This record gives sequence, C-alpha cells and structure tokens, in this order.
Amino acid sequence: MILAGDIGGTKTVLGLFRPTPDGLVLEKEASFASRRYGALEAVIDEFRQRLSLPPLTAAGFGVAGPVVDGVCRTTNLPWAVSAARLADHLGGVPVYLLNDLEAAAVGMLHLPDGQFADLNPEGRAQPGNRAVIAAGTGLGEALLYWDGRRFHPMATEGGHCDFAPTTPRQDRLLRWLRERHPAHVSVERVLSGDGIGTLYDFLREVEGMAPASAVTAASGDRNAAISGCALRGEAPICREALALFVAIYGAEAGNLALKGLATGGVYVGGGIAPRILPLLRDGRFLGHFVAKGRFEPLLRGMPLRVALEPRAPLWGAAHYAADLPLSLRSSDNRDQL
Repeated sequence: MILAGDIGGTKTVLGLFRPTPDGLVLEKEASFASRRYGALEAVIDEFRQRLSLPPLTAAGFGVAGPVVDGVCRTTNLPWAVSAARLADHLGGVPVYLLNDLEAAAVGMLHLPDGQFADLNPEGRAQPGNRAVIAAGTGLGEALLYWDGRRFHPMATEGGHCDFAPTTPRQDRLLRWLRERHPAHVSVERVLSGDGIGTLYDFLREVEGMAPASAVTAASGDRNAAISGCALRGEAPICREALALFVAIYGAEAGNLALKGLATGGVYVGGGIAPRILPLLRDGRFLGHFVAKGRFEPLLRGMPLRVALEPRAPLWGAAHYAADLPLSLRSSDNRDQL
C-alpha cells in the first residue's frame, strides 16, 4: 500500500492507495485543517488512528513550498517536512517529497479527459513541454519537461516572481502594493485566495468603489464572499475585483507558457479556478493569456485547460511514490489530455 498526501497551507489531504495491474486504487482518504497541527507527523498519526494502516511499501507527499535536499520548509505553514524523518516515522519505507504543483502536474497526466474544461478552442496539443499554474492559498507553478519519450516533473517557485502589470489600472495597483510591501511585490500577492481580498481593497481604497454589504457582513471567508457576489452578478466592486483577478491570472499563465515553451498545453489547477469557471470562460482569461505581442500566434495554438479534479496533487504524489509517472509514454498521455 502507498500513503500519499497533499499538504497545503489551508488543508492536508491524506490517502491510502492500493496498486493493481490496472493502476492505483484510492482505498481511504481524509482531510485535515493544516494549522491545527504542529507537524505533518501529527496529521499522519491521526490518520492512523482513524483506520488501521496495513504495511506500506512507499509514501509520497506534495508539499506547498520548495523541496531542497529532501526537506521542505512550507511557505504558508510553520512546518519543516523532512523525507528522512518521515521515513523513520513510517517504519523505514521510502518517502518522496515533491513540491505540491510538481505533484499536481504528475496527477494531471492520469486524469481522464472529462476532468478538464477547455478555455482555448484553437489549442492543439503538440509534442513538448506542459505547464501547470494553480492559485489557491498561494500561487503555484510547475513544468512537465518532455524528453521525447516521457514527462519529467519540474518544480518552480514562479508564484514568488515579481508582479508585472499590463494595464494602467494594474500600474496603479502595483504602486499601491509597493506601499504595503516595500521589499517585494510577488504575483502571489494578487493571485491567491487572499489576493482576491487585496484586489477588493485596492478598488475600495484607491478607486473609491463602494463596498459590498454582503462582504462587509460576511462572518466567514471574506474572499469567498467576494467571489460569490461576483458570480451572482452582485456589487460592482466584487465583479471588478474578480475581473481584475482573471485578467492577471491569464497574463501570468501566458508568462509561464512562454518560459516553459509549453507547446503540449497549459493546465490551470488549484481550488479557485473550478469555482470561478464561468468567469474564466468569458474570454478575458484567454485574451490576456495570448496578449504577448509577436508571440500571440504561438500562444493561440496552445491548449489551455482547467483541471476540475481537486485531488490531482494527491494522485500525483501517489503515482510518483509508486514510480508510475516516469513509465508513461507520449502517445497514451498526449491523447488522454
């Protein structure tokens, strides 16, 4: 059996997978609020208490942060995750740590076609690299390098690169953000769950838009309240905040496509995209994705798809631990995705 995990700043999902001749089968799954625990080992212990774990052959974990020499100090959690310590904790089985977007990229190789929504009707997959971008608690970016026979996942920390405005309004946004974050304004500041609230505050404070009563009265997740208002067509400030979010998201997806020369396609993951899918489909995301001057024709030819399966990182971590993804061949996966 294989233990796999998707470790994020908001929640940690663990799953127990059984290898079969036809692939992996998810036997058990549980979700935990990450900040309730001081370490990943504590989450694993509670998972063990909920069910009697059979002997494990390997474990794989996608972690939200850079993995260096088998250790990840998580970006949005006060955890230090060590493959060696986890291996000891699990009785000596091999443990593999991946960046969470690296795991998501592997997982997307195994999703059926029905788990994707297309955003670019002109996109046609070509042999070559793929790119994955995902806004959630933070902003993750990864690549799948194509060597002519198989895909290799490559982690990045592209979400912490500089925010690059593309319009006069975004120029004003950057100046306002620099006052709040003088050391560095990363693109994650606006492309994340909290980034939605940041864009709302910018429109209220700088552009003088009236606040939304539903957002002011919200007792829970303010960012979700803003998104909900926008999707219902309520409150101009909410609609404008989400429109700005979608435009910046599309532009950054295009940046990643160019950096990775993603002729095999660009895939949008994370928890936000499926929830705002109607806004991603209205043409604004694609318009900013392809707005790269002389390279617009190249981008117009790239597949641009939203992954609808939230467990892609979990499946990717499991497949990586099972040593399955590197045995995949292009004809199967290029046709599948």
